[in-house]
Amino acid sequence: LTDHNGKSVDFRNVILIMTTNAGASDLAKAPMGFNRAKREGEDTEAINRLFTPEFRNRLDSVIAFSGLSPDVIGKVVEKFIFQLEAQLADRGVTIELSEAAANWIGEKGYDEKFGARPLARVIQEYIKRPLADELLFGRLENGGTVRVVVEGEGEEAKLGFEFLPADPAKKPKAAESDDDDDDGDGEPREVLVDAAPRRALPGPKDKKDKSGPTPRSGGVVPSVPRPKKGE
Repeated sequence: LTDHNGKSVDFRNVILIMTTNAGASDLAKAPMGFNRAKREGEDTEAINRLFTPEFRNRLDSVIAFSGLSPDVIGKVVEKFIFQLEAQLADRGVTIELSEAAANWIGEKGYDEKFGARPLARVIQEYIKRPLADELLFGRLENGGTVRVVVEGEGEEAKLGFEFLPADPAKKPKAAESDDDDDDGDGEPREVLVDAAPRRALPGPKDKKDKSGPTPRSGGVVPSVPRPKKGE
């Protein structure tokens, strides 16, 4: 395959998966007594109207996707929560999602026309935004566990949060210096110090210089006798 810049790529071992919205508007309408087989026939008719026979002849298969089941929607909700928990891992925050909360998010975020795309907006509005303040200035500032639950019933039901403090045992321990422990047994070793005063040894400056002071040492320069006249 050669692109518009003249670069060629080996296209022999490539599998192409293409998506289309052909017939999406028709499928979004109520079936009005049509069974699933009839709706699949409408999918094929929409593709035949949109694409030429030459293009359709190059396709190995055409797959029609059904609507998402409640089980699949629940897995999508778990996926978004796992991604959020991974983002908060460095802050020491874990998220526990109750079954009722997962069902509430799935019902609130699933749309028959747009599928599971609105789920991301629901999680952003009802979970990420409320937890942002807790992470910066609230009960999750030092980490911890937050459990997402449902408060209320019926139309008044909404998401709520239960906060648990961080477990000190799970916090990473700081590296301890072993300067005072050469044995590696975790116990400080005893150090004996001799308190008896010792006589200081004379240093290089304490030694007397028998050669006398020198001009550079700051002493008096000895006078040199001048020769007498006639000598």
